Amino acid sequence: MTSDISQFLNYEIKKELADRYFGFRKLIEEDKAHLEKDIYHHTRTVGQRIVFDLNRIYIMLQDEELIHRFLEITGLEEKFYYDPYILTSQALRCRIFAGVKTWGLTASGRFKHLFMATYEKLTQDVAEYREKYAELVDSQETIEEEIKIFYRKNDICTIMSFLRAMDAAEACGCMEGAIDTGFSDYIDRSMRVKPPVQVCVEIPLMPPLVPLPQIKKELKKLAEAAFPLHEDGFQLPQSA
Repeated sequence: MTSDISQFLNYEIKKELADRYFGFRKLIEEDKAHLEKDIYHHTRTVGQRIVFDLNRIYIMLQDEELIHRFLEITGLEEKFYYDPYILTSQALRCRIFAGVKTWGLTASGRFKHLFMATYEKLTQDVAEYREKYAELVDSQETIEEEIKIFYRKNDICTIMSFLRAMDAAEACGCMEGAIDTGFSDYIDRSMRVKPPVQVCVEIPLMPPLVPLPQIKKELKKLAEAAFPLHEDGFQLPQSA
């Protein structure tokens, strides 16, 4: 009878420890999964809009030197989402400018209007991107803090020492007939919680852009220099 009671208590104690630990861990894993989902969604929405904004500008500028000047003027400094191939690919151009509308009496005027409007949209999208990026980083840091608190409340060393002491007692006959030999080793392997994904690794942090009114003259000069580089007078795709 005493052996049966010891086995029962042994099992119940281990089960309670496991249920409490894995219950808390499940909540953390759910938060980590939500963060990864939010990063993916951010990439597929605002991030994708920025890709199109920038590629339209790169295509319109055409020249590497003009693109470099654009990056300096706007504060981007880095060629985000840039591939030289987009400057020559008609298929990509059709896709990137599909549905784009422009206005103006002359081809050069329409080109300048579209260039300015595209940059204005880019500044808005980057501002939204940065706001969401900050929220994602905040979520990441919150999860990291949750993990720290979790470990403080669930001291692995203490738990493992306790479980091993129970197993040692079983082995010497103090609790004969234990049903979960090696349970503590399983817990030891399973207890460690991996940190959440790092937002800065998954997606880039884009710098804030200079507002259009502050650099309108410089951008206008870039557009004027870029327009003659388009042999077709920069015709938008027919589907637009």
